[in-house]
Amino acid sequence: MEAPRHDLQPLPPADRTRAVLKALADYIERSKLKAGDRLPAERELMQALAVGRSTVREVIRHFQALGVVESRKGSGTYLLRTVSSGTVHMPLSIDAMHLRDALLQTLDVRRGLEAEAGALAAIRRTPEDLAIIEARLNEMEYAHNVKGTSSREDLAFHLAIYDATHNSLFPQLLEQMREAFERFWDRPFDRPDFARRSFPFHRELYDAIAAGDPARAREKTLAILQIVEEDIKDMSK
Repeated sequence: MEAPRHDLQPLPPADRTRAVLKALADYIERSKLKAGDRLPAERELMQALAVGRSTVREVIRHFQALGVVESRKGSGTYLLRTVSSGTVHMPLSIDAMHLRDALLQTLDVRRGLEAEAGALAAIRRTPEDLAIIEARLNEMEYAHNVKGTSSREDLAFHLAIYDATHNSLFPQLLEQMREAFERFWDRPFDRPDFARRSFPFHRELYDAIAAGDPARAREKTLAILQIVEEDIKDMSK
């Protein structure tokens, strides 16, 4: 059943991704869409909400990570479960006034999640998973060599590891922290060398996952995060 094309209004420029996320959740609720219904096409959403393609795709990707929708090649995007603005998970936020403490708080969460995700990925990864993780690693290494920093590519690398756990809760949890990571991890403390020492450990983490060694994968993940913690403390003085 195709969803009705109505009741979507243009949004102001500020904070468009979050606004589109809420607007689309509201639309799903108001239109009484059910699991199996198709969402409006990408171009229709762009026109109705007066936002660019990248914003619409970011929101759809967010819903995919939460298990709300699925995209079927050549067919469209379909609802997997009902959702509303009151039930959809909104991104976590970081208090920019206390950046040092906030970044250290994210590390407390990342240690538990990422160490276990790395270990599980080493056990459960498929050949296809490995190919994706390696591709993301290559992209990260390229960005690092060209720009000296690779925060977004780094996040994509870790998300690929989460996917390789074959436990949908891992990417869902990371999705809630994604905005906080992307907003503050491009150049923390205006230092392009932030966490640069951790860079070689990412290849070692991949090697551990490829070798099916969960203990070493956990060890390399914690080594990366230890360097991140040290740099947060040193560079925020």
